[in-house]
Amino acid sequence: MTPHSQVFLVDDDPSVRRAIERLLRSAGYGVQAFASAQEIRRTLDEDGDDGPACLLLDVRMPGHTGFDLFEWVRSSGRDIPVIFMTGDVDTSLAARAMKAGAVEYLAKPFDDEALLEAIRKALALLEVHRQPG
Repeated sequence: MTPHSQVFLVDDDPSVRRAIERLLRSAGYGVQAFASAQEIRRTLDEDGDDGPACLLLDVRMPGHTGFDLFEWVRSSGRDIPVIFMTGDVDTSLAARAMKAGAVEYLAKPFDDEALLEAIRKALALLEVHRQPG
C-alpha cells in the first residue's frame, strides 16, 4: 500500500457501500463512499490531482451509470485505475469495460479477497504509471 491508497467507492445501495467500506478500512485503505456518479464527479472536480488512487464503481445505478463515470474519468485525462462491480453479469459489458482499460469486473456477491486482490492490482498499476521516465 502507498500513502495514496485512497479508494473511492460508488454504489447506490447503502448496505453494499457500508459493507465494502468496512472491509476496505479493515484492510488499511482510506475510503470515500458515494451514492451516485454525480456525487463523485463533484468531488473529483474539487480534488484536482489529489483524488483517489482507485475507483470502485457499481455498473448499474440510477442516472449516470458506472460506465458513464468511467468514460468521463478517461476523457478528463485522469489516470485512475477502475474496478467495476455488478449484480447482473453482462459478458458484453464486461468485455467492453476490460477493453476500455478497467482493472477488473467483479460479479456481486464477490469474495472479499477477490476485491482486495483487484485493489492491490489497481494500485500496482498506478505505481507503474507514475514511475518517472
